[in-house]
Amino acid sequence: MFRFTCLLLAVTCAYCDVYFHNPRGSNNRLNEKSANRNNADRVFDSQNNNRGGYNVGDKTDKPAGNDETKQYQMKYFQSAEWKTMTNDQGKSFLTAEWTNQHGCGGNEDTDPHKQNCNIVLQFMCQDDGLQTSDKDRVRDGTTTNTQDYTKLNKLDETVSRRKSVKNGNVKQNRVLQESWEWYEKCYARERNKGLFTADQKLRNNNLGYSGAIYTRQNPNGNRRGYECPEERDHYPYWHPSPWKDIAILPVNVSECQYYKSNSFNVKPYGECIEYDSAGVRRHWSRWNNKTGCEGNGGDWVELYNYLEKAPGYTTKTPCETAKDGGHKHIWAIPYDSPDARNKECLVALDEPDCKEAPWTRSNHLGNSRDGLASNYTWVLPHFPSGKTKNCVLRIRYNISTDDYDPANTNASHNKNLGKGIKSPVQQNPYVEIGAGHSPLRLAINTAQFGRTFQDRSHMFQLVPRPTLNNPGAKIYNLNVRGKRGNIVQVYPAVEYDFFPNNLNVTDNDLVHIQWTGSNTHNNGNPAGDGQAGDAGEGTRGTDRNNMVQINNLTENFPTPFEHSSMWDNAEIVWIYHGKTAVSAKNLALNMASSGFYRCAKIAECPEQEHRPYLVENNPKLNNLLNNAPASYEGALLKFKKGKYHYMCTRNNNFTNRSQKATIIVL
Repeated sequence: MFRFTCLLLAVTCAYCDVYFHNPRGSNNRLNEKSANRNNADRVFDSQNNNRGGYNVGDKTDKPAGNDETKQYQMKYFQSAEWKTMTNDQGKSFLTAEWTNQHGCGGNEDTDPHKQNCNIVLQFMCQDDGLQTSDKDRVRDGTTTNTQDYTKLNKLDETVSRRKSVKNGNVKQNRVLQESWEWYEKCYARERNKGLFTADQKLRNNNLGYSGAIYTRQNPNGNRRGYECPEERDHYPYWHPSPWKDIAILPVNVSECQYYKSNSFNVKPYGECIEYDSAGVRRHWSRWNNKTGCEGNGGDWVELYNYLEKAPGYTTKTPCETAKDGGHKHIWAIPYDSPDARNKECLVALDEPDCKEAPWTRSNHLGNSRDGLASNYTWVLPHFPSGKTKNCVLRIRYNISTDDYDPANTNASHNKNLGKGIKSPVQQNPYVEIGAGHSPLRLAINTAQFGRTFQDRSHMFQLVPRPTLNNPGAKIYNLNVRGKRGNIVQVYPAVEYDFFPNNLNVTDNDLVHIQWTGSNTHNNGNPAGDGQAGDAGEGTRGTDRNNMVQINNLTENFPTPFEHSSMWDNAEIVWIYHGKTAVSAKNLALNMASSGFYRCAKIAECPEQEHRPYLVENNPKLNNLLNNAPASYEGALLKFKKGKYHYMCTRNNNFTNRSQKATIIVL
């Protein structure tokens, strides 16, 4: 429930949705050449149009295909120990951007909108380095098929038996975010029967009762990946969850304290713990409350969320007095404890940020009042372990109506004609207009009168910072959004542009320039209710980007290097190929070729690993970047004071598409 007993709204529409543009949202896509996604149930329930989303990145100029190692994951540098610093020093900033179709923002008293809304941003992470064979490894997969699930038939099954079932269900070539156990926990647990379900008839599972996979928005219990529908449709959720909250953006900031204090980041939630005949903890239980749990032989245990574990502290006092990176540590039972008995040292999460949602108008996937798409700047975490993390970003967009009181409407208001109860909203009702026997019918779907939409990124990495002369330097991420095609063909995605389009930093800050693209953005048929096609330059279906300086934003010709200032005024602090001691000209060459070239001459990059990337040795770069990599891991740069305009030579096409941007260094 999005606070208001979790009422989630939307009217029936062609493009009902929320879409991430940075980082690129998948909308359940993988690598489809079609404008439509292949499988809307691949990993999560988006409620979005089939045309939305972006393909996973490719490392090279060829599609990754069935080779997962050839996919590209965006890499963002973690924050430093910023909690021990002041004035935002040490923070790494990633600005997430999205569009939502039904409108949001505004204040009900002074600036009312046409609906209520809440936006929730969350992430989940896992240590990098798990074996490819590990069933629980977070991954994007190489096929668009949904992971399998064999239903639990008996609540008293042994854990070893269910592990055998899991091993048969989970396929290594399919996407995985939530775990198989997370879905089974949801399947077995009774749903919250205090919720308002209007006149919807929620089904039972094969165990004979209605589980948490059944909600008003999902009355038939359809499965999407291993997502739990009850958790998906409600916030804050009343049980432990693998997701970590970043920010809640409500329409009414007076509710911020409620959201922040009830976030699983800072508040433990109970779960019924049962053990099988061998004494092994089951990951499932029917009981969703303390009374039912303990009355049926279970243990009701409060479990905690965490940023990461701190296994170096094995007892309570050293744990609770630890201040690694300035983080608070807690001695508690984590939500993923193997036995739910033994406490561990956990790096505590901060309470989520909470601020008013960006204002957008209804029926429009467009910008807010400030001329920019809706966005939120995330301060990336600092992980005291220094480990690389594989992560996913999630956005949920909930809208509800004032046709009934969302905060005080519950199961007692559900349709029950035997007790004389009519739901305050009914399916496609008729209303009289004083015309005798000619009533008018309203378009109301009670499964959607109160509704949540969702998008998620592909997997990305949060990596430790390189060694810096200034450990407290701020890092700003500069990326590319969009995919190949004209504005109609890519909709509801967007065309190419740099993001942020206007980046303001100081000469002490660092800018991480990086982008990703696909070789299969053909936007072909089936194209659903939109236009197929991939208008653009170069090889069909391919994303390519580069960066060259221009004198000002009204020009469309690059500045000759000998008259440029951008690269002469940039210090290379880190670069993906490891050689920071390259000339400004070679840095410009690397950016302009999207990594196809590293240096012009062997004398400038004599090391063996750079020789395949020299102008002297390498095959000629195609003038439309066709043979350049689709993704560019980039460089971490420190710029001198000035204003720098730049563009992409391939995609900037005057009167068709503008791909230009500015960095202002103060």
